[in-house]
Amino acid sequence: MLTGFWDVVSFLGSSAFYVPVILVVFWCVAPRQAARAAVILLFGAFVNTFLKLLFHDPRPYWTDPTIEGEQPHSSFGMPSGHAQNAPVAWGFWAAQTRRRSLWAAAAVIVALIGVSRVFLGVHSIGQVLAGWGIGLTFLVVALYAEPFIVSWWTRHHLAVQMTLALVVSLVLLGAAWVALQPIEDWRWPSAWARAIRASGGETDSVDLIESSMAAGGFFGVLAGLSLLAARGWFDPGGTPWRRLARVPVALAGAAVVYLPVLLLDGTGLLQAFIVQAVLGFWVTAGAPESFVRLRLAARPTRAVTRPGDERSELRQ
Repeated sequence: MLTGFWDVVSFLGSSAFYVPVILVVFWCVAPRQAARAAVILLFGAFVNTFLKLLFHDPRPYWTDPTIEGEQPHSSFGMPSGHAQNAPVAWGFWAAQTRRRSLWAAAAVIVALIGVSRVFLGVHSIGQVLAGWGIGLTFLVVALYAEPFIVSWWTRHHLAVQMTLALVVSLVLLGAAWVALQPIEDWRWPSAWARAIRASGGETDSVDLIESSMAAGGFFGVLAGLSLLAARGWFDPGGTPWRRLARVPVALAGAAVVYLPVLLLDGTGLLQAFIVQAVLGFWVTAGAPESFVRLRLAARPTRAVTRPGDERSELRQ
């Protein structure tokens, strides 16, 4: 019973929880806030993948036979991704309000997510503490730097923004390649391999596939949001049925993008990057454009006057 509780708590710190929630909020409720959260979380996810390659630290149940791993994992453990993402995700939404009760609730959830990872045997206390520290620092820096970065980004032409998005993503992937070099010919210690298989996991080769997926997704989302902003965004309002109808439309498009991957055996580095880039571009630019064309959402009316212009100037 207790293990089931910690599984649920752990789920609240996973991408399987964050991604659907952010997508629904983006498509149906508050696209700008969801877009901000998505970019911050995606960049943070890549940082976590990079650090795990850099430290290549084992999970507790890999090295301690007395610890039972409740979840199968073949990725390294330092820092805890759940613990790192928790303050970023829950802290971001808490930062959108001044209500102390929401801040307190977010803090409790963040703490419980970290505890769940230790209880389930998939992270040590040190790995969780490192994740909390990195995540909190990352969130503070992101919130502080965001206005300056967005202002600088939007001053550039759309083509430049697209190019910058690709360059940044490739630089991130290059950093992951550098981190991989010391363990490029990695062979799993027999004790670690046995523990991973006993938990239901597989000892896959250590490669850049996950990093390539993260970098590709980051590129696709950045490029898609740049195009969406240039097109004028979209109005998330409307009747409940119009809002809900957007979800199957968007998911159908994502399925079309991902279907070829399911039909192919294996995933190469370039393929992983391209697929995630196209998916990211679809959910942030393609799907909203479909909503507008299908009349499931409206395009906001562009302002007649520039910011700061007086209405009297318009009457003249």
